[in-house]
Amino acid sequence: MSVSTGLISGIDYSTMITQLMQVEANPQTLLKQQLSATKSDAAAYRAVNTRFDALRTAAAALTDATAWTSTKASSSDPSVTATASIGAATGSLSFTVTSLAATHSVYSTGSWATADTALNPNGPTTLTIAGVGVTLTAGQTVNDAVKAINASTAGVTAVAIDTGAGVRLQLTSKTSGAAGTFTVSGDVAVTALTTGTDAKLRVGDATQGYDVTSSTNTFTDVLPGSTFTVSKKDAAATVTVAKDPDATATKVQSLVDAANSLLSAVSSYTDADSSAAILKGDSTLRGLSTQILSVVSSAVGGKSASTVGIELTRDGQLTFDKAAFTTALSSDPAATQALLSERKIVSAGTDGISGNADDVTSPVGFAAQLELLAKGASDSTTGSLVLLAKSGDSLAKDIEDRIAAWDIRLEMRKTTLTRQFTAMETALSSMQNQAAWLTSQIAGLPSWSSSK
Repeated sequence: MSVSTGLISGIDYSTMITQLMQVEANPQTLLKQQLSATKSDAAAYRAVNTRFDALRTAAAALTDATAWTSTKASSSDPSVTATASIGAATGSLSFTVTSLAATHSVYSTGSWATADTALNPNGPTTLTIAGVGVTLTAGQTVNDAVKAINASTAGVTAVAIDTGAGVRLQLTSKTSGAAGTFTVSGDVAVTALTTGTDAKLRVGDATQGYDVTSSTNTFTDVLPGSTFTVSKKDAAATVTVAKDPDATATKVQSLVDAANSLLSAVSSYTDADSSAAILKGDSTLRGLSTQILSVVSSAVGGKSASTVGIELTRDGQLTFDKAAFTTALSSDPAATQALLSERKIVSAGTDGISGNADDVTSPVGFAAQLELLAKGASDSTTGSLVLLAKSGDSLAKDIEDRIAAWDIRLEMRKTTLTRQFTAMETALSSMQNQAAWLTSQIAGLPSWSSSK
């Protein structure tokens, strides 16, 4: 059923119904505006929560004991590369590379025309490699030998090498160094290509000192927690493992950056003077922001954060002086660590002994306090911002249901109005027809009946 312009009345019913429906839809329009605002609020809470989680991660990195045991390794010779894991023992080792590691390898003294040539056309071939027997039947090719050897448990890799003047069978140990040497006996004669040897370092001189060996050119845990790789025979080098304050300073800088990003976001979203602020004046966010600033501005054990290079600016941001931090860390590492990451045990574990996993602790250090604060906001189950975002989602779902109900209500109202205006037009048409009939009847009356 459709209505446009009435043929009888000349009224534009379509426009009139549209305008009436706009008035009828005002409550739904308000709901749609409320839905948009609710979704924006939830998205804003999640955006801020992401920054709180970044702050929690950065703070947790500093409360982890490994953040304070970072080391770095260096080598005096470019042919020796060295690395150190977290917590590696500090110290140095001077040595001379007396030999490099080699993997044992042999090749056949004889050759074949191609890899598809029979290894022994006259009968079976038997090889014993590292004590493991490999038997080939008469007529099997070099390629067949390669497959059989590689499928065995001999611990070697076989390959057919095309020299341009024939194909030779080459066997290479899967184990590097002296431990990978093997013997070959049987119907195929072989000769050594390389002899399996260990890499060897000489610490001290030829008469006073000791040797360090490795099956590869990489030496692990000679200095506990460190690894170095040699690549040049007769190279003399000193590998040094030392504390790495820069690595810890980088973690502190990450904490400061995460805090500044969060504070800026909170300020942007809650600015009472900005029309673009989605969470204008939000007390929860402003309260959390105030708590962050309060943590940094307070003293821990009578010491302020400025003693380790962290300070507040007038505009509510944090600055970090790396030089001041590394100086503090070098002069008193234990105190510097405590200032940032210390936790105080307030209740011992179930057996009454502190130091257990069940201990209840209270954060004391700046990073420890910020970690707890950030977790309280961003925890996926109980976080205050997570709950606010979920509450917004629930409200948005309720509003969407109400909007959908209004869609049905408005469609029914439009149908009703359309029927009413159609009925009106039909009634007008009937009245017009009746008027025309009456006019024609009056016109047909005899003239004597008309008034004089």
